[in-house]
Amino acid sequence: MSSILIVGATRGLGAQLVRRYASNPSNTVYGTSRSSSPPSSPSGPNIHWIPSIDLTHPECGQTLSNALSTKQINTTIITAGFFATETFDTPSWQDQVTMYTTSAIAPSFVVSSLVNSSIVPSDSNSKIILVSSESGSITLRHPQEGGGNFGHHGSKAASNMLGKLLSLDLAPKKIAVGIVHPSFMRTEMTKGVGFDKFWDDGGALPPDEAAEILAKWVDGTFGMQLTGQYWAPRGTRDIGTWDAVMGEKTGREGPVQLPW
Repeated sequence: MSSILIVGATRGLGAQLVRRYASNPSNTVYGTSRSSSPPSSPSGPNIHWIPSIDLTHPECGQTLSNALSTKQINTTIITAGFFATETFDTPSWQDQVTMYTTSAIAPSFVVSSLVNSSIVPSDSNSKIILVSSESGSITLRHPQEGGGNFGHHGSKAASNMLGKLLSLDLAPKKIAVGIVHPSFMRTEMTKGVGFDKFWDDGGALPPDEAAEILAKWVDGTFGMQLTGQYWAPRGTRDIGTWDAVMGEKTGREGPVQLPW
């Protein structure tokens, strides 16, 4: 029996992770929602919604810990994100603040509060996953994709650093921290920024398939031996610069450790 917390669970990857974990009746799944009213779906007897968890608010970590005060969580997956496109000529101050806050600031408060409240217990195979992106890899940036998207890519690079630092803080407690690129996905978020035009050529997955791949990796492969590392559980099929940068043909299947 496991307890799983999905932070950012109302749509896309987060919603599908809730569905996937709740399909095992022995699991207890907690999902967070920014709204004060929990969504009607996904739902089930082992799904519990925690409303009003907004990662742009400084008190988000404490609010979440208060809601889970009598619980213990085995696996925490932070999927919440925000994506606004930018060009060199049209950077957005507020969008960048939102992206950095959501991806690289709030998770430190969430994790600190959950661990210090013993909701995520020490010495019990606890796992924390930060959902980042291959766009956070400085190594994989290449002229064929160009610049721009400063807030999104920069905040994911910052998320990677946060994950590494958290892994060092939590290693003595034997809490494993992983950073993942979950795959390019066919979601409302990528469609909303016009990336649906890349779905087919870019090998974008439906979020339920991406959730299945990620959950299997988290449950079956990931642990203290991989803490602090940056992985693509699916492989490199959807990483467009992989061949140009790494000298390997794009399309490698199965988990791949990504370069920072």
